Amino acid sequence: MKAIAKGVCDAVELVGFDCDWRATQAVLIAIPAILIVLVLTWLGTRKPFIRKALDGLYTLGGIISAIFLLVMLGIICAQMGARWSSIAFPGSTSYAGYCMAASSFFGLAYALNAGAHIRVNLMLTALGRHRVWGEIWCFGIAALLSTYFARYAIKSTILSEKINDISQGQDATPLWIPQVAMCIGTVLLAIAVWDNFFRILFIGTSNIETETVTDDTQNQAAEA
Repeated sequence: MKAIAKGVCDAVELVGFDCDWRATQAVLIAIPAILIVLVLTWLGTRKPFIRKALDGLYTLGGIISAIFLLVMLGIICAQMGARWSSIAFPGSTSYAGYCMAASSFFGLAYALNAGAHIRVNLMLTALGRHRVWGEIWCFGIAALLSTYFARYAIKSTILSEKINDISQGQDATPLWIPQVAMCIGTVLLAIAVWDNFFRILFIGTSNIETETVTDDTQNQAAEA
């Protein structure tokens, strides 16, 4: 992939444009991944088990997020017990922080589909029957941003491993280890956002639960 990216950049530079082979490599990796999500979303509109598999992936992220919350609670309780018994528990604060970060990132995709993310629907509601175009715009921008976020999360984790970046706390943990959770969580989020984007293109509705409830309520009010 590196050689292909450099070859593409060499061709672009011959035309007279600047080109960063690293960014080109990221794009060449992202495009097939996005196309896979496109195919899976399209199949999910026709085969329920594909849809259940995608939703199960997001649910798995939510379960892992909950597990990390419980681990964080256990660490905090152990830290309290260590203080009461005057037993040293070095690095406990850092470990709790890692669990909190892992819980946050693993839960992003599940929270999106569960409608837990804050969405300001004022402009979308004002669009009325043209709301779907606003949804396409919002999810399109969100998909690009989440992909960008995932790319740099992976890039920073690889850099941390290369330079052997170590936590400055008492735990002295290699930072790439907790950063792996950030990578997985942001990739899951990017998949979920692209999934919702393509779903809106195909059938006109997203996979967000609260949106479905809102739409049903609006339809019932209209019928009344």
